[in-house]
Amino acid sequence: MPEQKEEQIRLQKLKMAEEAGIEIYPEKFDKKMTLAEAFELPEGEKTKTAGRLMMFRDMGKLAFGHLQDNTGRMQVAFKSDVLGGENYKLLQKIIDLGDFLGIEGEIFVTHKGEKTILVNQWTFLGKALKPMPEKWHGLKDTEIMYRQRYLDLISNRETMERFQLRGNFIRAIREFYWQQGFEEVETPTLLHKATGAHARPYITHNNAHDIDVYLRISHELPLKELIVGGFEKIFEIGKAFRNEGIDPSHLPEHTHLEHYCSYWNYEDNMAFTEKMFDHLFDTLKLPRQISVTGKDGEKREVDFTTPWQRINFVDLIKKDCGLDVSQYSDAKKLIADLKENNIKIEDMEKMGLATLIDNLYKKVSRPKIAGPVFLYNYPIELQPLARRNDEDPRIVDQFQLVVNGWELVKAYSELVDPIDQENRFKDQAKLKKAGDQEAMEVDYEFVEAMKYGMPPISGWGMGIDRTLTILTGQENLRDVVLFPLMKPKE
Repeated sequence: MPEQKEEQIRLQKLKMAEEAGIEIYPEKFDKKMTLAEAFELPEGEKTKTAGRLMMFRDMGKLAFGHLQDNTGRMQVAFKSDVLGGENYKLLQKIIDLGDFLGIEGEIFVTHKGEKTILVNQWTFLGKALKPMPEKWHGLKDTEIMYRQRYLDLISNRETMERFQLRGNFIRAIREFYWQQGFEEVETPTLLHKATGAHARPYITHNNAHDIDVYLRISHELPLKELIVGGFEKIFEIGKAFRNEGIDPSHLPEHTHLEHYCSYWNYEDNMAFTEKMFDHLFDTLKLPRQISVTGKDGEKREVDFTTPWQRINFVDLIKKDCGLDVSQYSDAKKLIADLKENNIKIEDMEKMGLATLIDNLYKKVSRPKIAGPVFLYNYPIELQPLARRNDEDPRIVDQFQLVVNGWELVKAYSELVDPIDQENRFKDQAKLKKAGDQEAMEVDYEFVEAMKYGMPPISGWGMGIDRTLTILTGQENLRDVVLFPLMKPKE
């Protein structure tokens, strides 16, 4: 029946329940156990539980239903001679799919072998005034799933389990850091400068100070300032914001994890990354072999068993297109050589050198990587905050963890020389003035902090959403984010 008509029928049932003296939205219910815990009880055991009614089949003086909570579903049975004739008739008159019920009863097994709760007392706990889409048989409309995630969670058990895994994943990460002696900290979301990564920021205005501020694009610089202050092993899980395009691997708001450790270099962080993933796979009981859909839409079987392969970034690009990107100091020369080699990159004339090299890698090398692979040794232009390599000053000590085209982790030995850092910031400012919108802002407050002295440091960052997309076999970050940003309906 049309949704509007069904809503009217449900409102009539609500009025009927009120006239019968039932509290439609009661204050509380003493739920003693989850449905999953009730299901584990032996036959004859008593239980008191609650959930949403997902199925109701009336057979006259006997009715069967399914209750659902966050742990799953369980069958329940209502009998007229157990509840009493009038009480049973009231249930029949006022109940709808989607309503919440509290029940007390006894476990029994039907002749078909299904464990069931025989209800001897029921409590009305909340009326659903709107029917669920698709008659409870599973929500398939992707737009509704993203806009109204609560309907997706109700209808699709797999969705609920995926987001429960997300919560357990973040808890396991925190536990791992604490085991390794790290301390959790929090740094500002609103910053004076948009820096710490190559990305276009969101700008907003603070009325109290009458200043423009930026939503952070990374956690990096405040965390490094905490190392100046004396912290040695710190991590932060929080939101970062990048005002860029939206595609299956990018969202404007994402959950980001960063850590910084004094006295480490990037190679220490490679070993730490493998150790972390071993912990996550073991703790969450995930399979090491996962089918991963790449940026090109191709599925590949990826084996996360450690140790992982290590590949030199500069050598990889040279092998794939013949160009040594570490030899270039400006974008014009590289653009000329790309044209000579018939390599086309969209809008390359507008790109600075760092953005151009990154796009070249994404075109000629990244599609070929199954992974997991540590790519290391990057040209200095790609990472203005990383430490120069001792043997080759054109290279920085950085790595990325790549899995079938997805960059999951970036880490490097940090630049702790304030003079070098200030000069690199100035180079970024020139690029920004020339039109590179992803170039970093100059942050002189951070340079000032550096001048008070920093130990050797290695920093590390991971996109929580991207990693979970891979580990849960999804193809789009929106499928692991409860409420992704959507355009408003007309």
